[in-house]
Amino acid sequence: MPDGESSSATSSAELEPHLSVAEYLLQNLSLSEVKDHDDQAVKKDPKKIARRYQLELCKKALEENIIVYLGTGCGKTHIAVLLMHAMGHLIRKPQKNICIFLAPTVALVHQQGKVIEDSTDFKVGIFCGSSKRLKRHHDWEQEIGQHEVLVMTPQILLHNLSHCFIRMDMISLLIFDECHHAQVKSNHPYAEIMKVFYKNNSKSVPRIFGMTASPVVGKGASSEANLSKSINSLEQILDAKVYTVEDRELQSFVTNATISVYHYSSVANGTDSLYTTYHADLDLIKYQCIASLGRNVEDHQKRMNTKKLLNRIHENVVFCLRNLGIWGGLQVRLLYYILSSHASHILLRGDRSERHELVEAEGNSSDDSVCDKYLSQAAELFNSHLKGDGVSDLSSMEIMREPFFSSKLLCLVQILSSFRLAIKMQQNPKCIIFVNRIVTARSLSYILKKLKLLTQWRSDFLVGVHAGLKSMSRKTMNIIVEKFRSGELNLLVATKVGEEGLDIQTCCLVIRFDLPETVASFIQSRGRARMPQSEYAFLVDSDNKKDLDLIDGFEKDECRMNMEIADRTSTETYIIPEERIFRVDSSGASVSSGYSISLLHQYCSKLPHDEYFDPKPSFYYFDEKDGIVCHIIFPSNAPIHLIVSSPQLSMEASKKDACLKAIQELYEIGSLSDCLLPKQETTEPEEKDSSPSNTDGCEEDNSRGELHQMLVPSPFRKSWINEEKIVHLNSYYIKFCPSPEDRVYKKFGLFIMTCLPAEAEKLELDLHLAHGRSVMTSFVPFGVVEFDKDEIKMAERFQEMFLKIILDRSEFVSDLVTLGKGAESHNGSSTFYLMLPVVLQEYENIMTVDWKTVRRCLCSPIFKPPPDAVYQKPYPSDSSLQLANGKRSIRDVENSLVYAKHKKLFYFVTNVNHEKNGLSPSKDSGTSSYADDLLEKFSIHLKHPEQRLLHAKPVFNLHNLLHNRKYEDTEPQELEEFFVDLPPELCELKVVGFSKDMGSSISLLPSVMHRLGNLLVAIELKQMLSRFFPEAAEINSHTILEALTTEKCQERFSLERLEVLGDAFLKFAVARHFFLTCDSLHEGDLTARRSNVVNNSNLYKLALKRNLQVYIRDQAFDPCQFYAFGRPCPIVCNNETEESIHSCLNSVKEQGSSTEIQCNKNHHWVYRKTIADAVEALVGAFIVDSGFKAAIAFLTWLGIQVSFEASQLINVCRGSVGYVPLSADVNILSLEDKLGYHFIHKGLLLQAFVHPSYNKHGGGCYQARLLYC
Repeated sequence: MPDGESSSATSSAELEPHLSVAEYLLQNLSLSEVKDHDDQAVKKDPKKIARRYQLELCKKALEENIIVYLGTGCGKTHIAVLLMHAMGHLIRKPQKNICIFLAPTVALVHQQGKVIEDSTDFKVGIFCGSSKRLKRHHDWEQEIGQHEVLVMTPQILLHNLSHCFIRMDMISLLIFDECHHAQVKSNHPYAEIMKVFYKNNSKSVPRIFGMTASPVVGKGASSEANLSKSINSLEQILDAKVYTVEDRELQSFVTNATISVYHYSSVANGTDSLYTTYHADLDLIKYQCIASLGRNVEDHQKRMNTKKLLNRIHENVVFCLRNLGIWGGLQVRLLYYILSSHASHILLRGDRSERHELVEAEGNSSDDSVCDKYLSQAAELFNSHLKGDGVSDLSSMEIMREPFFSSKLLCLVQILSSFRLAIKMQQNPKCIIFVNRIVTARSLSYILKKLKLLTQWRSDFLVGVHAGLKSMSRKTMNIIVEKFRSGELNLLVATKVGEEGLDIQTCCLVIRFDLPETVASFIQSRGRARMPQSEYAFLVDSDNKKDLDLIDGFEKDECRMNMEIADRTSTETYIIPEERIFRVDSSGASVSSGYSISLLHQYCSKLPHDEYFDPKPSFYYFDEKDGIVCHIIFPSNAPIHLIVSSPQLSMEASKKDACLKAIQELYEIGSLSDCLLPKQETTEPEEKDSSPSNTDGCEEDNSRGELHQMLVPSPFRKSWINEEKIVHLNSYYIKFCPSPEDRVYKKFGLFIMTCLPAEAEKLELDLHLAHGRSVMTSFVPFGVVEFDKDEIKMAERFQEMFLKIILDRSEFVSDLVTLGKGAESHNGSSTFYLMLPVVLQEYENIMTVDWKTVRRCLCSPIFKPPPDAVYQKPYPSDSSLQLANGKRSIRDVENSLVYAKHKKLFYFVTNVNHEKNGLSPSKDSGTSSYADDLLEKFSIHLKHPEQRLLHAKPVFNLHNLLHNRKYEDTEPQELEEFFVDLPPELCELKVVGFSKDMGSSISLLPSVMHRLGNLLVAIELKQMLSRFFPEAAEINSHTILEALTTEKCQERFSLERLEVLGDAFLKFAVARHFFLTCDSLHEGDLTARRSNVVNNSNLYKLALKRNLQVYIRDQAFDPCQFYAFGRPCPIVCNNETEESIHSCLNSVKEQGSSTEIQCNKNHHWVYRKTIADAVEALVGAFIVDSGFKAAIAFLTWLGIQVSFEASQLINVCRGSVGYVPLSADVNILSLEDKLGYHFIHKGLLLQAFVHPSYNKHGGGCYQARLLYC
């Protein structure tokens, strides 16, 4: 267990004398918690393995805020777990409060999170680094709702508190691991959290629990003068009291490592003079490189950065030369790995950003060629010495002496070599070597790997996770630690990153190659030696008295610290500097002057940038009369250019003051949200495109359609049901012009209550049939027609009849079909129009209903005959036929509908074939007769084989005739009709007078009426928009229909092309509006604002507000779902049935069905993106037919502001005058000639060529703003 938790082997006898403490803890658990514990929770009771002092310290932590001061391995983490367990009733769900456990490093966060998960049944969430990028309140609300204990780095908590993602009153227990970082004078997040957000006088504050192995940190903090002050200040800032345990109580649990001091002499054997010579030579090389800077590097800032980097590299080379020595080898590549001659490869060959991290230099722009030159010459210097001594590689024993290895390194090798016997005796012991510099860690690790004398040691290096050090990513660091734990590695060379929290319980040797700088570092690194009889070794220069005294000084400081905690000598504290805070009252977000620095850098990093430009604030300090003043120069594309602090006592204070002022100003101009975050981070993400083909890859609501009702056009909705006697209907002849003229179509007319709009009357529709054939359809108005009560009833039944025949003809298999039984349902029909056969009197321009045909059909024997219907019986034998349902007149049989029961098919009979009977040769066989074929295939014996056969055509199925069935470069071809000859006695007469030409016409009507209905919807939208802005009257309704029709409709047009045009114009218009009205915003903010307006989510919401979704057509026409008067929709949708109906519809849709089942309310599933696309297509439609003015008027009506004042445009043009002086560097005339356009305002052209990285012009950068437009 990490941090020295005791194992489960602790006997119950050891705990029995202290049951009172355990009982106390149980009393602090709520009754509900005890009852709700399941078997797993009981198994994870941390009290079972707790030590006595852990229980007592937990009891103290329940009473007050405390800081537990215990050495490494004493089980501090387990005390925190006990405290969580005891306070569980406050944080277990459904409680809204939480426990937050803070750890200063990512490795510790993961380590401690695992300990809590293994020790308790709490729901634990781990947050660190980039593990979870939660940027919205909603995201954190979800995490808090799911977890009870949140383990995170303090930077994340500080961020969340500052921006109100988490409030302090939500935290019941706040735990600080390695809490000594909370120093009064530091800017550590621990200190910021407590100073800014913890108010001990508040009604609701969390319980504070701190853990540390050293309550003081930093140089001089443990001195006699500062010790009590440091401890008291830590207690003050954490609002807690330090508690520890007497040494004798810990001795049975924790083994202290034996301290050993190994001496070496840095001036032995006269090598000091050799190092001095090398030092002088390296100094000379450095000065020569610096001298070349003035000749080769023009930019002053770049020259200063290069000089700074060069000095840092030189310092590291010299440092490693004295600490590690030099060694020989003929292979130059080895010189590049190890400093002194050896680390040149690290510095020379590595990634440049990694090189900066390696030498711990700032990664500003610099001339790397100068640094490369220095390293190359340094390598040559060492190489010449190595070749002269004839040393080939590390396997040579000759190298094991000075000056190849420094005396310090030789001492280390001797320690490790002598420890080989211990490696054989112990079970996989481990060693950690601590150094103070990254470059030393890498170099030393390489040497130890290559030495054949130390083959038992399997080594690697461990350094902190730096932004630029790609070789030590967080993943790599975790892999190395895991290898060390498992034993694959048994030697680590580590910087101070390994001092805190690295839990390796089998480590038995810790070596301080570089001495610790503070007593805290002394204690922390000692705590890594966890095995019994462990050794804590120091390498000390015997010629350096200061180093000799340092070890004793650390031990004395530790002893003094323990005595001070046991018996306080003073209550004096450091003065806590007052922290200035900027707070937003509306949201509660607050930023301290300390946090404002990182927030300002975060804001600048969000500014638009590219590979040539990395926006960062620049800080300049000036000594003035009243103090130090900080000037912040912002990147050229920031909305503000300069911020000046008020005079302060120090550079740090002036920087904080200036940064806090900058944050306040950025908020006031709208660049920061109410949560004090860059607007880009608070923008809701645009909804993902959703379509039936990719529903599996979409998220949340965007992955599913939404249920919307399709509008039925108003002319179809007006009913005649309530008319008392005479019904007046507007009549329209539906004209069919086939190409080629290979079919005869019965004349039909449309009858409707409301006069069709002019654009609908002019509708011309090309219906596509098979084999390239088509029928051009149009409407011819014929005025108003009167229907009396009986006529309207007859017309209704006729429409009901033919709709049943073409769509639901299975009803006609029976002997009786009742018409009009659904009259009650007609009252709830959504459409009211009649399609009836007509007779044209062209010379008189009169159209009348073909009542003769209507009556003849309705008088068929399958229907209940009307009162005046009379059948003539008996029929003469020469003019009648024996049918399956009786003898019928040939006149009634011809041009009628029959049913052949043996084939289970309906047929249109065109005529009686007088040349064939049942004994004639069959057309299929050629030799056998029709009677023989029927006997063979159906086992039917004809009773009247001498009867003449019926010449008939099968009743056809309906098709969608609106999609494109014509192919380019193909001519329409006549299609021969398919007929069969049927014995009359096998056919039942169903509908008299229902002819083939009538069926041909009726097969076209559903497609015609579907298109007419869609056009009427488009006209209705046009009329509605025209009431709000007159420009809408100029648009063609067919163009609107195109903008409302999606690709899924499979018609010969769709909104795709108009959408592309509308999308482009919408972005341009909105961009122009913001560009002219928000002149202080950079292109990033402008882009964010434009995105908020033009994204699919916003367009969808605006469309819903204006009810545009009801006009959209997003389903292919399915003739089987053609519902009109006489054929109402069978699926009745109401409040009770809607959910069950449409959840079923949705599942059908998800399974890939091409169409949906339609309900009586015309509901259909539409994706949000489809609605947004329709909005963009409507914009494009207005541009095509009415121009930009109409498109802008539509956007304004929709709720999108794109207008601007002419004066704003004039101001932009006038403002560009400031760029005219740049014409000295740009040939404007040549540019204009190449562009073929001469600018009135030359400054605008110049702006387009000013990159953000160009900062010599004080007017700011507008290139990116122009690019935004």
